[in-house]
Amino acid sequence: MRIERNENHHSYRCWLTPDEYKTLKQSAGSYRDSLIIQLGGEVGLRSFEIPQIHPEHIKHVDGHARLRVPQGKDTEGSGGKPRDAYLPEQIESELLRYANVEDIDRDEPIVDLSERSVQRRVKATAERVAEETGDADWQKLSSHDLRRYYAQTLLVRERMNPRVVMEVGGWSSFSAVEPYLNAPTAEVVNREFEGATFS
Repeated sequence: MRIERNENHHSYRCWLTPDEYKTLKQSAGSYRDSLIIQLGGEVGLRSFEIPQIHPEHIKHVDGHARLRVPQGKDTEGSGGKPRDAYLPEQIESELLRYANVEDIDRDEPIVDLSERSVQRRVKATAERVAEETGDADWQKLSSHDLRRYYAQTLLVRERMNPRVVMEVGGWSSFSAVEPYLNAPTAEVVNREFEGATFS
């Protein structure tokens, strides 16, 4: 895990590797907590967006699922804008299964928690990993780092079109998404240039 201290010196930015993300997900204390982690790390939802999601917000477009976020972040001063996040098939199945088992109606929240409680559930899972591994760096992880993992995965690991990522992730500009990206290490720079051809 790569960690940087934020400018306020009271919080951190953490970049998870895929293996670390998998460890976090597997360490969730409940099915609901696992869904919270997946909604942040694989759907790109912010902690205040997760409690907004109802089963009725799952839609399909040309055979692919979307998750309607009723009120995203206000990035332009005009109120939170809705957006359609891409919903991987596996997470769609897990959300619907959880709603069915917990008898959640179509117009009820799937994760019936406050924004702060969502943040606490992620923190509790990270602290569990810290205890299990003996690695205190996990204690620095926040729910916002899941969104960082989402952006890093799509833009760097998957090399996805930045405009697509901005659209589904609710970023209004590339400058808004750029802080979620980790500065490349020397190893990454070397690997990228090994396959480059200029003529």
